[in-house]
Amino acid sequence: MPWPVAGSLPPMSTTVFVADDHAIVREGLVSLLRANGMEVVGTADNGRAAVDGVLQLAPRVVVMDISMPDMGGIDAAREIRASLPDVGIVMLTMHSSAQYVFEALEAGVRGYLLKESASVDIIDAVRALEQGRRYLSRKVAEIVADGIGERAGPDVLDSLSKREREVLRLVVDGYSSTRIGALLHLSPKTIDSYRSRLMHKLHVNQLAGLVKFAVQHGLTAPE
Repeated sequence: MPWPVAGSLPPMSTTVFVADDHAIVREGLVSLLRANGMEVVGTADNGRAAVDGVLQLAPRVVVMDISMPDMGGIDAAREIRASLPDVGIVMLTMHSSAQYVFEALEAGVRGYLLKESASVDIIDAVRALEQGRRYLSRKVAEIVADGIGERAGPDVLDSLSKREREVLRLVVDGYSSTRIGALLHLSPKTIDSYRSRLMHKLHVNQLAGLVKFAVQHGLTAPE
C-alpha cells in the first residue's frame, strides 16, 4: 500500500508521488525532491500500490520505475492516465532501449530519464511536466533517434509548412490543442486539423510517431 510521507510543504508546492521497488532509490528521490521545494505526498514499492496511491492522492507528477513487482510501470501509467489524464508521469529507469521509450510514450508517459542521470535531470523533468511539457533527457533523445529503423526522407520534411512545423514542435512538447491555439492565435479546431494533417503527411497514427520524426529531424531539442 502507498505510504504517505510526513513533513509536507505548503499546498502551492509541486506535489509528487514516487514509485520504485528499491528503498534506497525511493529515499534518495524523496530527499532530492524535497530539497528542491517539492512536496512528496506518497511513495510505493510496486506498480499496483502506485496506481492506488496516485488515484487516492492525485499528485501533479508521478516519478516511477518501469520494472516493479505486481504491475510494471508502463501498465501502471496506462491505468493512471485513464483515470487522471492531467497527471504528469516520468519514467526513471535503467531500461535504455527505444522500444521501452516509445511504449512508455504510447502509454501516456510525458518524461523518460535513465537512473544514471537522475540527479541531473529529475528536477528539470518534474518542473517540465508540471507545466504540461514533455521531457526526454539528452541521452534518451539520442537513443530514440538511433533506434529509428524507418526514417522519413528529406522530401517529407520539406513538405511541412512553417506553421505545420510550429504545431509539430508544440504537440511533441506536450501542449494541448487549446494551449497551442492560444499561442498561435488559432482555434483549437484548427490545431486539431493540423494534427490530423501532420499524421497523414508523416504516415503515423499515434503521438509516438510524431515524437520519433521530430527528434530525428531536430524539430524539437532534447532537454
